[in-house]
Amino acid sequence: MAFFRVERATPLSPADAWLRLTDWERHGQVVPLTSVTVSGSPPYGEGTVFTPRSGIGRFAFDDPMEVVVWQPPEPTRYGLCRLVKRGSVVTGWAEIEVHARGRGARVVWREELRVRGVPGFADPVVARTASWMFGRAATALLT
Repeated sequence: MAFFRVERATPLSPADAWLRLTDWERHGQVVPLTSVTVSGSPPYGEGTVFTPRSGIGRFAFDDPMEVVVWQPPEPTRYGLCRLVKRGSVVTGWAEIEVHARGRGARVVWREELRVRGVPGFADPVVARTASWMFGRAATALLT
């Protein structure tokens, strides 16, 4: 499996950073060639399933994810959201942590994924590509 980690600092409060990072529909605005549908309505806690659809035409695929941990940040605790990827193309998990940092927040986004049909020896390339893409997405969501 390909593993990557992205960290970002932001002047946003932990609560505001959390709201932006867990606005699942907005991910479709910052990840190229992707749209997102979400079951339910905000706030999207444990059990929420959302499905990014990435690609073009017949070369598109769904990447359904389920929220399995939902702990928004509090004054005495960092925020943690854990997602499990339930798709037939991409499997694995992702975690988003939001920590208080001075007057702002520090975000840690970790993900472990496997792409069906991609051999394990390509995991470092998958990890670098995903890190770049999700790093850009995190920056855009926090801006």
